[in-house]
Amino acid sequence: MNVTTIHTWCAILAVVFSATAGDILLAGAMRNTGDLDDIRAHSGLLGAIRAVVTNPLLILGIAFMAVSFFSLLFALSWADVSLVAPATASLTFISNAFAAKIFLHENVDRRRWIAAVFVSAGVLLLTR
Repeated sequence: MNVTTIHTWCAILAVVFSATAGDILLAGAMRNTGDLDDIRAHSGLLGAIRAVVTNPLLILGIAFMAVSFFSLLFALSWADVSLVAPATASLTFISNAFAAKIFLHENVDRRRWIAAVFVSAGVLLLTR
């Protein structure tokens, strides 16, 4: 394995980790915030905006999404989009399922796990 390949996969893993962290933090922030329609009805549009943008989980989630974006740029500078895009998308899909189950206590059914296995197999075929 050459240095560029190692850099590429490190960048892909950085995209996956940071995108998953960002997704989970954003979902958690919005769950903590509650129904925006109710907030808007009670506090107006500015109250709803304030409720969202002052949530620390949201700010942290946005920061992780920014890291994910810049990691994606690095990965694309080292490898073809035909590898990077499917690898990051599919691995993020899998890691989001695990993280949602663990951190958000979501019910991830068998159909999603089977889909994750097929997606992983597809990425494995792309790397050969």
